[in-house]
This record gives sequence, C-alpha cells and structure tokens, in this order.
Amino acid sequence: MDQGDEKRFRKQGKARSFWLASASALLLFQPFAALAAPQKPPSAPPNIVLLVADDWGFTDVGAFGAEFATPHIDALARAGMRFSNFHVAGSCSPTRAMLQTGVMNHRAGLGNMPETIPDAHRGKPGYDTVMNHRVVTIAQIVKAAGYRTYLTGKWHLGSDATRLPEARGYDRAFSLADSGADNFEERPIDLMYDKAHWTEDGRPATLPPDYYSSRFVVEKAIEYIDAGRASGKPFLASINFLANHIPVQAPDSDIARYAAMYREGWTALRAARAERAAQLGIIPAGVPMVRMNTTRDWKVLEAKERAAAIRVMQAYAGMATAMDREVGRLVAHLKRSGDYDNTIFVFLSDNGPEPTNPYATLRGRLFLNLRYDTSIANIGRRNSFSNIGASWASAAASPLSGYKFSATEGGLRVPLIIAWPGSPHIRAGGVSDGFAYVTDILPTLAELAAVPLHDGRWQGKAVEPVTGRSLVPLLGGQAQDVYGDTPLGYELSGNAALFRGGYKLVRNLPPTGDGQWRLYDLRADPGETRDLAKAMPERFAAMMADYRAYAAENGVLEMPPGYTADKQIQLYAYEQRGRKMMIRLALFGGGTLAILSAGIWFLVRRRRARRVDQAKADVIGA
Repeated sequence: MDQGDEKRFRKQGKARSFWLASASALLLFQPFAALAAPQKPPSAPPNIVLLVADDWGFTDVGAFGAEFATPHIDALARAGMRFSNFHVAGSCSPTRAMLQTGVMNHRAGLGNMPETIPDAHRGKPGYDTVMNHRVVTIAQIVKAAGYRTYLTGKWHLGSDATRLPEARGYDRAFSLADSGADNFEERPIDLMYDKAHWTEDGRPATLPPDYYSSRFVVEKAIEYIDAGRASGKPFLASINFLANHIPVQAPDSDIARYAAMYREGWTALRAARAERAAQLGIIPAGVPMVRMNTTRDWKVLEAKERAAAIRVMQAYAGMATAMDREVGRLVAHLKRSGDYDNTIFVFLSDNGPEPTNPYATLRGRLFLNLRYDTSIANIGRRNSFSNIGASWASAAASPLSGYKFSATEGGLRVPLIIAWPGSPHIRAGGVSDGFAYVTDILPTLAELAAVPLHDGRWQGKAVEPVTGRSLVPLLGGQAQDVYGDTPLGYELSGNAALFRGGYKLVRNLPPTGDGQWRLYDLRADPGETRDLAKAMPERFAAMMADYRAYAAENGVLEMPPGYTADKQIQLYAYEQRGRKMMIRLALFGGGTLAILSAGIWFLVRRRRARRVDQAKADVIGA
C-alpha cells in the first residue's frame, strides 16, 4: 500500500479504504513486468542480501495483501519475483538452519529447538537443538569463492564459540543467540532467558542507548559493508530482524500511524486480506477458508478486551512498517554506493505468525504484570510485553489455515521475494506459484552468483549434501515448477507434512489438530478445507509411504504422549526462569517472615519485660 492510500485509510478509518489500497497495489504491480527492459547482466559477481523477517504471516507484506505500509519491500517485489507457494519450517531455528545450509532441518541438527524439545529426544541424532558441524553454511561457501561475509540480528543456531556466526563463515557478526529479545533495550524475553545473549565477533556485546532492533541491525550491516568496501570483494549480508517476534514493540509514531485501524476485528481483516491477495495474483480468487476454532468472536469481546486487541494490532502494523523503513534505508544506501543494481535481495519470513499467548496461564500473568507495564496505553511501547495471539494470527496468515509451530499452510507458507535489479535473470514483477522450499535458497543463490557448491565433502571431510533445488528456472519464467512429482517431507514437534505434485499430506498434533493424517490439493485448496484422504485412497497411501521413507532417512522421532510445543515452551520457561524466580521469592518471603518473626518476638519480650518491671515497682511502692 502506497503512502497516499495509507493516509486516506487513516482519515476515513473504515474498511472501505482497503479497496483504495488494493487498486493502488494492482496499478503498481501488474504493468511492471511489461515495462521492464532487458539489461546486460553485470560482469562482476553480485552482492547478496538476505532479509529475514521474524514471524511474518503469508499476507503480512503489502505485495502479498497486507493493509499496513511496506513500500520498500513492495519495491523489491516490483523489481523481482514473488513466490506464492514457498514453504519453511513451523518455527525459527529449523528454518534458519535450512536457509544457511540448504540441508533438511534434522540433518542439520534442528529436529527441534531448545525451547520446544522434549527431554526424551535430547541428544538423539538430528536433535542437537543447534546447527551441527556436519553442515556447511552459505557464508563458508561464498567466502571460499572470494566474498566478504556479514551477519546481524537473530542467529538462534548455537551460542558456544564453535557455533556462533564467526565460527560458521562470517567475517563480522553482531548476533543474538536467543529466540528473541526486547526491541528497545538490552533486555531478554524475561519469561525465557536471564539475559539477552548479544555478541559481536564472538565476544559479549553491549547495545547502544538509542537502540531499536530493526534500525540497529541495518545500521550494523551498513557499517560492516562500508568498512570492507576497500577490499573490492562482493559481500554477503545476512540481516535477521527481530520484527515481528514477541514482544511486539514499535516507535510511537509508527503505532500512531494506524490509530484509526483494526476496529472491525480479525475476521473482517482475514476476509479483506484474502480478497486483496487474490487481486494481486497471490492466490486464486474465491479460495475457501476455514474459521479456526482458536479465533474468538469479535462481537462478544468486552470493551477493555477489544481496546487491547485493537492497540496490539496497531503496534504489530507499526513494527512491520518500522522494519520496512530500515529495508528502505539499506536500499537507498546501496543505491548511493553504486551497489544496488548488482545486489541479489532475498526477503522471507522464518515461519508463520505467532499465536502464543504468554498471558494464558496464571503464572505467566503474574510474572509479566510484575515485570512490565501491561496497561493498554503502553502496549507496543518501551517496557511492554505484547503479542497478537491466535485470533489476529489467523488474519496475518489469511487465507491459510493455522499459524506458527503447526504444519498447516499458515505455519509453513510465507512470503518470499527474490530480486536482482540489474540482471535479466529475474522476471521483474512476476509471481511464481511453483512449489519452493527454504533449502532451495542456497543453491539458487549459488547458481545466480556462479559460486560452486560442495559435493558432500568440505575441506577434506564428509558433510551433509545440499538437498535444495535451484529456483533459477522459475525466476526467469523458463519453468513452472522444479519439483514435479518428487516428494518432499517435513517434521517438527510431531507436526508433519509431505508435499508431492501439488498435493499435501499433513498431520497436526493438538491443540492445532487431532493427530490424524489428511490430504489436500493445494492448487485448488490452499486453505486446507477439504480432506481428500478417502476420495483419493491410492494417492493417500503412496504419500504415506513417501513420508515413512522420509522419516526413516532423516531419523524423525515420534513425540511423547501428551506433548505440545506450547506446553514444552511453558516448561522450558519455568525451568529457565520460573524455578529460579520461585526460589528467590521463597528466599525473600522466608527472609521477610524471619525478620517479622524476630521483630514480633522482640516486641513480645519487651512488653513482658515492661510488665515484670511494673509489677516489681508496684510491690516496692506497696
């Protein structure tokens, strides 16, 4: 949505402004491919910029259907290609490991994350909870080809000296080892960690006083790029935003920009986004959608609940716009330095939108209310801890079903944009609906940059081979699909899927699902509304056999009875922070009680002594 449309939206404060944004977006995107003139490919190796958003849903970008402003990411979409059938893992670390290596998550050591792995799986093959040493990163590969390599922002792939970015091929890195942190200060997610584990070049680092996460990770990346410019080498910059991970926080001006919006609720927004995505060519028009059982009825919310819900979505929109502004600042800098035309940009989200509600438990509410200003007026600001929850997440994933952690399309299908402004290799303004997976990014970039991939050996040692496929045929429009009928399996926390020939076999454990396998035709039904398992028994059986083969090859373990990722996160939070807090409270309470007891004992003794003295005086007086 362009700035003029967004201003009209604020002024009217009505959903009808959405259609103005839709018309504007259509004018921006549809003619661009026709206007793009072929250019001579650059002779110098291209720079590479990875822009990784955190927890952005399928339609959380203007170019995919969002109502909030992301003009700079939209500009990359006009200069490049959007992928409407791109899939990642259901949570961050497994996606990031596959993005870095082109290797499936279990093979890379991320069969599960530290925060969600059950104790029974710890230490088993493929369940390292960190990126193992059997994989080679994109930084190592391009560095060997003469690139300088930088990383800023979230890492979450290991925190010891052998697993930080500097040990995995990055020349310079300012990274966060945790799943998230505060966006305004050097503060962890207090429910999960005792400190925010930021490092620069492998050493503990301190954040500046004026820190805001999206601005800082771009500033650092620019600093690193400029510092190495004299070398004449091309660069890889992996920029990993904290936006829009919990806690949802944004500058006041960005939140205020959306003050008139989101008053009609999540169901209306989910429907509006689906219609706009169809107009933009992201999904077919009129695709069926489910109403998730975790979506609350907007009409029955109490006034205070509704006010808080409106405010948190305004903050979420502001956080996305604030991140987009920093993408624009990076692009503007690269244009000034002459690097823009010969830079490949990749924008993606690490998984679908976050449904978790940290306030759902009494322990969570008590803890957060003690540690933060949880008033409605402070939602999204400094010293807040805000989340959009499952109902708004259903709108962020529109028109898909489900969200982060699950194997639903809402958890796995996210926006992807690949642009190379000065090269004819990419059909500018195009949309590809061919199936693509996060492991495909590394081989795609390697082919575009003419960088050789390893063949399963690296520096004399056997390593995991790259399993992704190059998307270059899709980028140029020479092919509609690079997988054909080849199966591709996935599993995380018991939620599992197998993709093959446009169909998806999927199982989701509670609370998102019921543990049963289902079959969907994603071409006609991306919202996963019609189970075809009984209607297509032969395909169902064949894909079940494919999944079993994938699970055996990748060492997939079944989850213990009663496991859910949400429960495991709560247990992890209790073990990491809650238990310590309870001990401190107990010690504090015990100490306070001891002091009070001693004080009472002293007062009682003093009063008795006075009575004795008075009695003696009375006897003497008599």
